[in-house]
Amino acid sequence: MPPLEPPSPMLRIGVLLPTREMAVTGDYSIAPLLDFAREAEDLGFDSLWAGDSLTARPRLDPLVVLAAVSAVTSRIGLGTAALTAPLRHPLIGASMAVGLDHASGGRLSLGLGSGFPVPESAAEFAAVGVPFESRVGRLDETVRLWRQTWRTGAKDGTGEFTGRYWQIDGVDRLPKPAVPGGPPLWLAGSDTPRVLSRVARLYDGWLPFLPDPKAYRVAWERITELAEQEGRSPHSITPGLYATLNVDADRGRAEAALDSYVQGYYGRPLALMNTVQAYGWGAPDECAAWLAEYVAAGARHLVIRIGSLDSRPYLRQIAEAVLPALRAARPAGPVHAEQPLQ
Repeated sequence: MPPLEPPSPMLRIGVLLPTREMAVTGDYSIAPLLDFAREAEDLGFDSLWAGDSLTARPRLDPLVVLAAVSAVTSRIGLGTAALTAPLRHPLIGASMAVGLDHASGGRLSLGLGSGFPVPESAAEFAAVGVPFESRVGRLDETVRLWRQTWRTGAKDGTGEFTGRYWQIDGVDRLPKPAVPGGPPLWLAGSDTPRVLSRVARLYDGWLPFLPDPKAYRVAWERITELAEQEGRSPHSITPGLYATLNVDADRGRAEAALDSYVQGYYGRPLALMNTVQAYGWGAPDECAAWLAEYVAAGARHLVIRIGSLDSRPYLRQIAEAVLPALRAARPAGPVHAEQPLQ
């Protein structure tokens, strides 16, 4: 496990780059993404994130996008939300992540997922020849392999990796990351007992999209219990949240716009998706109050997806009206820590 960082009182708030929208619009231009990234940094967001999909909901590769973003920003943290790591051979994934870690000057965090149990995801795995039923085990083994790859040297005698899915020699020969030990690795998942156990045992962060702040609190408390049982301090795990917002003083109009966005992306109505994912809408103070419930439940790094195909106009409104209210509402006292964003 990575060395523990001292507790930090900081609430961090990031925003998702609008790459998922490419699956709806078919526009793969990268220049608007770079403009969005520059503005997000100027407006004071703490991090920028990009999602991943090959054939299910096609978009530009998140590691390539974030490499481009790293060249036009200097401070803001960069992350994947989430990278479907089992779709890539783990050595190729390790090498790409290290390249991005260096390109960004050590600003990288990697939210990782294993793919949703839906036909579209299964088809992605079939397309690259990876058994879908083993995706969870492959993700956890990838994490173990990456950590060994990033933390060993030629003199350590630990150049051989032996796992269930891969047996590889020479993993110590790959380039080492910009930050010793490599980027923090978060698990993007729900609150099932298996997910909570995996977070507590193996990961540096938890990135769920739970629709209920009360369920979030229960799950986070369980992670802290399990981490202590594993001999880890809960301060070594960052409690994150992935949430979708549509901000509009007219609550009905905000809900309608968000429903249109969700229908376009998922092909399912907001009323259904709102039962499994975190969605907020309404005036800035309403959205801030809703997110503050998660902060009170333990969340310390919020990743906001803007629920609109035209997300740029909402960026400044969220930065100027939602972020200050959230930061002002953060509970006092020690919180769980993450590796500092540069």
